[in-house]
Amino acid sequence: MAVAASGAVAGAESRLGVEGRLPAPDCVTYSADWRYTFVTNNCSDTHTVQVVYRDGTTVPSRVAPPGAFVTFPGYGTSGNQVLGVVLCDDGDDDSA
Repeated sequence: MAVAASGAVAGAESRLGVEGRLPAPDCVTYSADWRYTFVTNNCSDTHTVQVVYRDGTTVPSRVAPPGAFVTFPGYGTSGNQVLGVVLCDDGDDDSA
């Protein structure tokens, strides 16, 4: 399975600052389908991230150490959409 296949496009969308929140850096990518959204941290730092959905669904933040990928719910079958990945921290979280 290609986890970060849409990462380049997804990263471009996340730079816009989804819902006015601090976007994840370009080295954090995601791939979304109806069932799962996979977020990959290709950064050298640990980040706490959250996926933002068009319908306002809220999900808990997840800690993603360097090289890790974390799984969030997908967009479902009701026409929802993943808008991007945002940081839940200041972007400099070195704890994990």
